[in-house]
Amino acid sequence: MSILFEASEINGMKLANRFVRSATWEGMAADDGTVTPKLTQTMVDLAEGGVGLIISGHAYISPEGQAGPWQMGIYKDELIDGLKNMTDAVHKTGGKIVAQLAHAGHFAVKALTKQVPHVVSVFDGLSKSPRHELSKEDILNLVVSFADAAKRAKTAGFDGVQIHSAHGYLLSQFLSPAYNRREDEYGGSIENRARVHGQIYNAIRKAVGNDYPVLIKINSEDHIENGLSLEDSITAAKLLADAGLDAIELSGGTLSSGKLSPSRGGINKEEKEAYFKEAAAAYKKAMDVPLVLVGGMRSLNVAENTINTGCADYISMCRPFIREPNLIKRWQSGDTSPARCKSDNLCFGPALEGKGISCVTDELEKNKGTDK
Repeated sequence: MSILFEASEINGMKLANRFVRSATWEGMAADDGTVTPKLTQTMVDLAEGGVGLIISGHAYISPEGQAGPWQMGIYKDELIDGLKNMTDAVHKTGGKIVAQLAHAGHFAVKALTKQVPHVVSVFDGLSKSPRHELSKEDILNLVVSFADAAKRAKTAGFDGVQIHSAHGYLLSQFLSPAYNRREDEYGGSIENRARVHGQIYNAIRKAVGNDYPVLIKINSEDHIENGLSLEDSITAAKLLADAGLDAIELSGGTLSSGKLSPSRGGINKEEKEAYFKEAAAAYKKAMDVPLVLVGGMRSLNVAENTINTGCADYISMCRPFIREPNLIKRWQSGDTSPARCKSDNLCFGPALEGKGISCVTDELEKNKGTDK
């Protein structure tokens, strides 16, 4: 049996295999972030399709941190019942689900939040519209908001939580010299830029206890001028690993770079897959903490090699599961052809129209088949 289908565990969370569904924006929640039956069914489909660990879409931890319409929320207790319906449904199929906790920061949508977006630093050239620079009191409130959200996640039955510190969202902005120009204890050295991460981790740990999985998603690099470097990323992650963090999902790129990876489009051969593999290898040399690798995974062969060569412990994918929520079950049954995802990003079109994320290409190909 392939190592990919071996059972494992992360801080007591037993996983049936080494495949993880990486978080995305599904665009399926209600206007206030409440879970809908459609969003629940999307998670159930992933669990039934054999995904070992589902990471929820990024859930905003406070109203001003909303990144987009119909985004799942976890910012108030009234949302817990809907979240619990979703986790119960996933657990009934034998699945495991972790809540991703997020704050969009600079990329929050004022039209939705009715508030000026919060940023780590205000400086010339950051934006054409007003931004609110976080005060120290704001930062303390942010820490509390993350901890409260984690507590809600545990109450709602999630198997763990993941702190979102990638892709240019607020915590990612703290780590990045391109965004963080602060001159207090939260700016300057990487230890200072990572300070809020330690505070949030400690507050979450206090809220959920030691036997509850706490993960982070972090950029290996920002891929923008003066952005987070791999060396600094490793330093920040090691501080958290030493504090007791249970697992790290490694990604890269930011929304402002126009792409979340060096080669996100057109992944049509194995050489283009696993584009953060070198960064992952450096991470594994620096610390001994379970590493989840995302980034262009499309074939079982590359996934297996990534684990067997010690670059990562888990394989994370997102867009392939939009087209094929049953991909893992397909691979396990013996059909090991690559994921059918074309990496065309058309899946976000329906979500922007309020219909929820879905594979447009799959629909077009099915319709063509019907026309014949």
